[in-house]
Amino acid sequence: WRILAGREGRSVMANDASEAGIQRRQFLVRGAAATLGLGLGGGLAKPAWTAPDEPRIRNYRPLGRTGLEISDISFGSSRSTDPALVTRALELGVNYFDTAESYKDGRSEEAIGQALQGQRDRVILTSKVKCETDTTSDALMASLEGSLRRLRTDRVDIYFNHAVNDPDRLRNDAWYTFAERAKQQGKIRFTGVSGHGGRLGECLDLALDENRVDVILCAYNFGQDPSFYQRFTSRMDWIAVQEDLPRIIEKAHAKGVGVVAMKTLRGARLNDMRPYETGGATFAQAAFRWVLSNPHLGGLIISMKTMEQIDEFVAASGAPAPSAAELDLLEQYLLGSVDGYCDHGCNACEPGCPHGVPVSEVLRTRMYATDYGDPEYAREDYARLSPDAEACVTCADHGCLGRCPHGLDIPRLTSSAHRWLARPGTRAG
Repeated sequence: WRILAGREGRSVMANDASEAGIQRRQFLVRGAAATLGLGLGGGLAKPAWTAPDEPRIRNYRPLGRTGLEISDISFGSSRSTDPALVTRALELGVNYFDTAESYKDGRSEEAIGQALQGQRDRVILTSKVKCETDTTSDALMASLEGSLRRLRTDRVDIYFNHAVNDPDRLRNDAWYTFAERAKQQGKIRFTGVSGHGGRLGECLDLALDENRVDVILCAYNFGQDPSFYQRFTSRMDWIAVQEDLPRIIEKAHAKGVGVVAMKTLRGARLNDMRPYETGGATFAQAAFRWVLSNPHLGGLIISMKTMEQIDEFVAASGAPAPSAAELDLLEQYLLGSVDGYCDHGCNACEPGCPHGVPVSEVLRTRMYATDYGDPEYAREDYARLSPDAEACVTCADHGCLGRCPHGLDIPRLTSSAHRWLARPGTRAG
């Protein structure tokens, strides 16, 4: 066995750790399948609810104390630049459109601006910018004004401090100076924070405790809530990350802060689930219904890349809580994602990395390529990481190995992500 020195002088038997991870993943899949009475290639019972023939938004929900009511299924634009998609969503009753200056290098904002020209008063429009620890208020104002030009409007309803993963970023007073000035000038109505990475719970608690936020946009899906696992984990060892999220969402609701969910599909391997959709709701619709069964949420956003996706996603609007059969569908998805899905914000592996690689962020970009089938977007997002996973390719420390609660082979995944995403045309292992 080759023995590798850990970051703090710990010795890690790499082969043992890797083998343990493989055995753990096999145990999780087999144990859950046995508990559920499922074969990994088998079918599922027909869901009790069937999507309507004519998709449309059937429910608008209040967004905290803002006075806004948003479509429960709303438009995410991180991976689209087609104005026709925005128009279709608007026709079906979607009234909340989410974008950011970084999405497609501003082209997503341009598409929304083009489609909503003359329709501005019908919709709730949001955008985002990253405020780092040293970002100035003037720089933030310049970013906002750039977004307004691309969106062809004089205001956004909510402006988010984007992808917050460090509490110190929330302590930068420049954000609050900028936000007050922008509100006085009528350029924004409300401010928010968005996040799905490391230290998410800590960041959200800080934003709520200091009463400096109107809206929260955060990752939230069935695989992040401990309550989802209770019905089938009595005889197995399965760990839910972000177990504080239900508490934080309830806390936000109590304070009148609106909450919008994202990353609701837990990786979006939609095609993998088609064989199990034997009737009624699709996997995506079941996942949305689970998220929206939380009464403390204002709604959810989901990236809509095709007309067919818009129709499928919007059809879940206003539906009741998922049936037992649909919960089985979600569990089947969970089983299939054990081997490669990184739970955003877990960060259990990062303390072992001597190079400071943001593992969850690296694997999130890898997910865009593997699960979303969008390597171009993945490369764009990967290019923004600093540091990236270049150090993983030649790393001999492997302090992250064996740390993942779900047994992922972190060194293999991060090094393959770098080879693929930093060098276009090279496929990940």
